Amino acid sequence: MKVLVTGAAGFIGSHTAERLRDMGHDVIGMDNYSPYYDKSLKKLNEKALSKKGITIVEADLRTDNLNEALPKDVNYIFHFAAQPGISASCTFEEYLTNNIIATKNLIDYALSLNDFRLFVNIGTSSIYGLQATHPESVAPQPASHYGVTKLGAEQLVLAKSREKQMKACSFRLYSVYGPRERPEKLYTKLIACAINDQEFPLYEGSEKHLRSFTYVGDIVDGIVSAIGHEDKCNGEVINLGTERENTTQEGIEAVEKVLGKKIKLHVTPPRPGDQLRTKANIDKAKSLLNYNPQTTLEEGVAQQVSWYKENFC
Repeated sequence: MKVLVTGAAGFIGSHTAERLRDMGHDVIGMDNYSPYYDKSLKKLNEKALSKKGITIVEADLRTDNLNEALPKDVNYIFHFAAQPGISASCTFEEYLTNNIIATKNLIDYALSLNDFRLFVNIGTSSIYGLQATHPESVAPQPASHYGVTKLGAEQLVLAKSREKQMKACSFRLYSVYGPRERPEKLYTKLIACAINDQEFPLYEGSEKHLRSFTYVGDIVDGIVSAIGHEDKCNGEVINLGTERENTTQEGIEAVEKVLGKKIKLHVTPPRPGDQLRTKANIDKAKSLLNYNPQTTLEEGVAQQVSWYKENFC
């Protein structure tokens, strides 16, 4: 099968593209190499994909003619491209165009394909709001521009399933970490601060926040399992993550244990819209896809530390 992965030079997208290639699929990546963080980090991911025989098309879902930029014989789309995270430096227009307008354009491209099997949208637990502990049937209450626009993108995709124009589903991911995690995210920043003897900026009160910290390999397991289960997944929202909860403080301690080094903390004002608790309810994923994440927090952190040392030390 021919598979398109958008946001393929990013964190989870690059891991998913690799896994799909290992499964024997013909994988085409797409990325606009946004300056949201250092482009050289995406180029590092691109290099790893290139070794697997995966080519990344540099294009922008918001503005480029996708029918000219992309092949016409794609069977599956895994849509990771988005304006990520909760950031005061990002405008609402950036969230709107990257998350909603871009998704609408990608849907239009998908509808033009002849032998298209499934559109897999990558959503987020931020759609639920400040307390992300619910099954998929609970009404979302997003509390950030990121969550609101990711919900909008998700519903644009699922609308086409409801209209029977294409098969589609959306996975809501929970607190993903691991090798290639973005530089502003928790574990990469913790590891960098520990190794470089720098202070880690800890949002006030966030050490008590509870998270379903989920290793990227376990997330990818769930995402790629949609292939071959198109009918089961069609029209569904499906949570992916671990059922185990850890506080941010426990995450800090896991990094300290793996590195054998204490991390200096600098408390900063709390971040508006930050989730207080996430706990993945994965009953549906277990039932539909036999989903079973296994990686412990310490095991995953050790993998991320090894990746960081290999590439940045």
